[in-house]
Amino acid sequence: MNQPQLWKDTGAVSLSFDDGSASQLEIAVPTLNQFGLYATFYINPRTETDLAPWREVGLSGHEIGNHTVSHICSRNFGWSNQKSLETTSLAEMEDDILLAEQHLRNLLPEQTERTFCYPCYQNHVGEGLYRQSYVPIVAKHFPAARGTGEAANHPDLTDLHYLTSWIVSGWMSGNDLIQAAKAAMVQKRWIIFVFHGMSPEKPSMWDPASYYHGGGFSGEEFEVLCQFLSHHTEEVQTNTILNVAQQVRQWRATK
Repeated sequence: MNQPQLWKDTGAVSLSFDDGSASQLEIAVPTLNQFGLYATFYINPRTETDLAPWREVGLSGHEIGNHTVSHICSRNFGWSNQKSLETTSLAEMEDDILLAEQHLRNLLPEQTERTFCYPCYQNHVGEGLYRQSYVPIVAKHFPAARGTGEAANHPDLTDLHYLTSWIVSGWMSGNDLIQAAKAAMVQKRWIIFVFHGMSPEKPSMWDPASYYHGGGFSGEEFEVLCQFLSHHTEEVQTNTILNVAQQVRQWRATK
């Protein structure tokens, strides 16, 4: 499917996963493969020895994206004894990103290009008068990068180096995500879903963990979403963030 057809007549969906959890390997990857869908997995390659399972995922057609080594976020998260964005320099952040890239290239040399994901969706270092965006650094090394935001990505207008996304909470249903995908189809936009952990069962909406990174999205609800996407390939394309971003760049070049 070429780019004009994609954006003129349909929308696009990307399924993305953060932090490389075991539950993604156990639940998400088999479901995606069952329905012939490709997703983007952003992992933190702290050591190359813990990456072996992800090589097979990458070789099967999924994108293995860069999520930095150290996953540095704002100190507001309250994680003790960890470096924070407020005390990190641009050079240190770039070094961390490039170290992750080195590990990922060693793991999967067949994937010559990948996208980036901002840890905790935050794209700055420093604070106050000394706060600086590291989006320009990311733009030097990657064709696109995922952040977060409310509106689905407009192919002509979105910043490819800070793409918006919809953070999926554990208490949501597959039908909730289907409705969001249908809205993107009507608007002819690109919606990116963000998953973290996966769970065999749907958690309670009153479980605080379901709102944050540890909240597992139900494997059964994920299957409902994947079944819908696989049955509506003519109406909406589901593809990796890298592949859709490349199509956007090609589309813009023709205009």
